Amino acid sequence: MELVQKALEFEQRKLILKSTNDRILASKEVKLLILSLNEVYKETKNPELMDLMKRLTVIKQKVEKRLKLRVTI
Repeated sequence: MELVQKALEFEQRKLILKSTNDRILASKEVKLLILSLNEVYKETKNPELMDLMKRLTVIKQKVEKRLKLRVTI
């Protein structure tokens, strides 16, 4: 349940991603949360966990989209 609390806390947090480093750290954090929730979901098949993972995935996609726009070589 601590994992679910962390995920809900991350979801509610207002993401202020001013630097590339902030975006990278947020992306890694949300990816770790999603993968950890997935392991729990495999055992419990709880539909609420799936909904939470979907919402976190949307946040992750938004962060990565901004990351890809800023990266130039």
